[in-house]
Amino acid sequence: MPLSWSEIKRRAQDFSYDWRQKKTKANKVKNFFPEFLNVFGISRRRVASFECAAQELFSKVESPGNITTNSSLLWKGVILINFESNLTDENFSFKSRIDVLSKLPEKERPRFILASDFVNFCLLDLGNGVRVDFSLTKFVDHVQLFGLLAGYQVRPFKELDPVNIEAAELMGGLHDKLKDLGYAGHPLEVFLIRLVFILFADNTNIFEKGIFLDYIQSCTAEDGSDLAQYFMQLFQVLNTPKDSRSITLDETLQAFPYINGKLFDERFSYSSFDTEVRQMIIDCCLLDWGRISPAIFGSLFQSVMDEKARRNLGAHYTSEKNILKLIKPLFLDKLWQEFESIKTSRTKLLQFHNKISNLRFLDPACGCGNFLIIAYREVRLLEIAIIKELLFRHMKLREEVAASAGIDISVLLKCHVDRYYGIEYEEFPCQIAQVAMWLMDHQMNMQASQIFGCYYVRLPLRKSAHIRHGNALRFDWQRMLVESSNETSAERFDYIFGNPPFVGKQLQNAFQKEDMDLVFAGINGAGVLDYVTAWYIKAAQYMQEYSDHPAGGVKENKTRTYKTKTAFVSTNSIAQGEQVGILWNELFGKYAIKIHFAHRTFKWSNEARGNAAVHVVIIGFANFNVSGKLIYDYEDIKGEALETVVKNVNPYLVEGKDQFIVARAYPICNVSKMYKGSQPTDGGYLLFTDDEKTNFIHQESGAIPYIKPFISAHEFINGEKRWCLWLADATQEELHHLPHVMARIEGVRSVRLKSSKQATVKWAKFPTLFTENRQPDGDYVLIPSHSSENRKYIPIGFMSKDDILNNSCFAVPNATLYEFGILTSEMHTVWVKNTCGRIKSDFRYSNTLNYNNFPWPKGPNEKQIKGVEEAAKEVLNARSHFQKSSIDGQYQREASLADLYHPNSMPQPLLKAHEALDRAVDFCYRLQPFTSETNRMAFLFELHEKYTKKERVVNEEHL
Repeated sequence: MPLSWSEIKRRAQDFSYDWRQKKTKANKVKNFFPEFLNVFGISRRRVASFECAAQELFSKVESPGNITTNSSLLWKGVILINFESNLTDENFSFKSRIDVLSKLPEKERPRFILASDFVNFCLLDLGNGVRVDFSLTKFVDHVQLFGLLAGYQVRPFKELDPVNIEAAELMGGLHDKLKDLGYAGHPLEVFLIRLVFILFADNTNIFEKGIFLDYIQSCTAEDGSDLAQYFMQLFQVLNTPKDSRSITLDETLQAFPYINGKLFDERFSYSSFDTEVRQMIIDCCLLDWGRISPAIFGSLFQSVMDEKARRNLGAHYTSEKNILKLIKPLFLDKLWQEFESIKTSRTKLLQFHNKISNLRFLDPACGCGNFLIIAYREVRLLEIAIIKELLFRHMKLREEVAASAGIDISVLLKCHVDRYYGIEYEEFPCQIAQVAMWLMDHQMNMQASQIFGCYYVRLPLRKSAHIRHGNALRFDWQRMLVESSNETSAERFDYIFGNPPFVGKQLQNAFQKEDMDLVFAGINGAGVLDYVTAWYIKAAQYMQEYSDHPAGGVKENKTRTYKTKTAFVSTNSIAQGEQVGILWNELFGKYAIKIHFAHRTFKWSNEARGNAAVHVVIIGFANFNVSGKLIYDYEDIKGEALETVVKNVNPYLVEGKDQFIVARAYPICNVSKMYKGSQPTDGGYLLFTDDEKTNFIHQESGAIPYIKPFISAHEFINGEKRWCLWLADATQEELHHLPHVMARIEGVRSVRLKSSKQATVKWAKFPTLFTENRQPDGDYVLIPSHSSENRKYIPIGFMSKDDILNNSCFAVPNATLYEFGILTSEMHTVWVKNTCGRIKSDFRYSNTLNYNNFPWPKGPNEKQIKGVEEAAKEVLNARSHFQKSSIDGQYQREASLADLYHPNSMPQPLLKAHEALDRAVDFCYRLQPFTSETNRMAFLFELHEKYTKKERVVNEEHL
């Protein structure tokens, strides 16, 4: 069993004292290094294997003259130890040893080289190049340098450390090989899960360090023919308490501890493996599993089971940074604030320690457990800070511990994995999450052991995280607490959090649609909602039913007040467009939900190759109110968040009242009505490309007065041209002189008659007309239905009545330059960005939702209107300048609006013209400038509330 630091230091002092007394060199050569390693709990049996490894290494290369091969030890992947007679020579160098080690495969190269002449030591860390020299008498002062030998060294890892990817790729290769040998499904998954635990345990002192590798190398045949048999024996031993094992059990197996935790309960029959499988497992053993992050590795490990996912390894890994964005404002920041405020009081600290150890956490879409793992780690770090205060500030506890013969860390550590619950639809991620929580538990125990100088490992595993395999939308979450508790208590989840599936309405499969129907039964319009919204409703139902009063028949627990808080990562569509009114009307009206904090849209991504980039929000909420709500805003969706304290967060995630906009038939302001463009329903007979138009005119020049530009959103933005036959004003006599036009009219009639829609068939009687004719009779403002979210401004047109508008655009008929200016400003763009629906991530403009609800300036004076008109004219002039350009007098194609409004290359004159327009429009709203997008939206929602309130008063008076 690994040793505590206090025991290691005691042994180091004894070792130094003993070896200062010994004189014979022969005795030293034979015993010095074995006894040195014994300081760290390494047995002589292990030392013998290190001697063999060194001899094997030096037999393959020409040994440098200054290395004594018969007094060398090689612990692969950890340390090379040599006797060195000239250690005091100022020219002493490790170069020859490094050259020798370069002959080893990279995975077998040790992290350290130690040279000693039995009086002096020189240690080189090959990881960072740091060299430390010290004497035997100072060994105890430098013993921490050798933490890796005892499994104590804590090494930081990056969010996606290469060792995590390498481990996942090794396991992926092993998975494929075993699959080729005929293993599949549940038995294969369980075998890989167990192997991950064993590899981690072998490298981090859950086991005696390295015994699994020794077991594979020394006990199994090189051809792997008996490997399966030895694995079955090992699994059985790991599942058997030591006092229940056979007295004839092989010594090598007897050295493995009892694990429990039901990890090795299930029995499988593995027939045979081969040489390649054995070597793959040895390769896995040589990886430094101490650097594996349970939070990162779980998702990577899951992806190895899917070849397609493996090609994008890590693409859907949830980064630690993003997880902290959720859990810090949900609970972690407040817990640390509370700790800082009470740490000077021993009594309050003890109470606080009990409080955090009793908190219960649920992730109802936990996947591989990333959120639970990071949450558990952060609570354990807080617990360590509490214990440090209790021990080192409040000496009474230290004296109590000392009186009972030292620090018993098992008594001090109260936070356990059994307070963490998860629900996951797929079985394999459930198993990963279960094991990953144990791995994180062990890492935190090692950290506590290092800080408090007393080794502690929780073996056998008596407590586990509760990970349920099932559909979280189909059962009562409270049942997990009832089923896992020994008594029927009124315990509740304190925090619910996670990252439910991102599935839009169009992508939901039949089972997911059934889930939505079940959760949203009786709620009008719920068919447009994303799948993630079901978790919002389930959480709201849980908070309403279980936070304020006990479950039926259960006596209320009077010692705790349960106010469950929830936070989910969601696609940003739930805070935009038509979904807002449907979802939040239910959450506000039926469940009295209040938003406590929100991260506005940012990019949910990570450093992995094949990086998944989804635009998301994080919303924290509960069914009670709090002061000091928080909005985290991103000037750049890839950048860092700016925190703002606000009075209230509305469902569009800006400061404002709990209001949402719904589709309206008429504008809330006294402005022109907006109409959708016209729809031909013509089978293409009324439409032309540029070339088709030229050819048609060549055939029938008399049709020229009836051929007009046909403008769709695509053509408008991209500067492409399309044309149409516009025959609304043509007489029958005129048409009869145009046979080619008549042929096209007959084509329209034929197409409409064949339609399955009765309304279209009726329009066959009027083949010269569009089925939906909403063409303005004067100049109009054009707004495309769809446009990219990446542009600072939505490209908006100022068109003539001869530009025939397609139904992929909207028109404001008889519009003025003032109206064009307001609608093409940043004020209107920001409103659309935050309230419109989306197609993928692009804006989906709506006249009933966005335009009719847009709060126009209230009563602008003549000077303000004139200022907007002049600025709007300059925008049109700037566009015109760039839309017709030439090189050396030669005509060049017109620059499209897509070119001009590209986010990275918008021409400076056009940008400046827009900025001047923005100032003029802002001046119509108020004198004070707007400092941010959030600031604008808060103002617009307040104005919207005033307008609609006034409208309601007028309606009530009318009634």
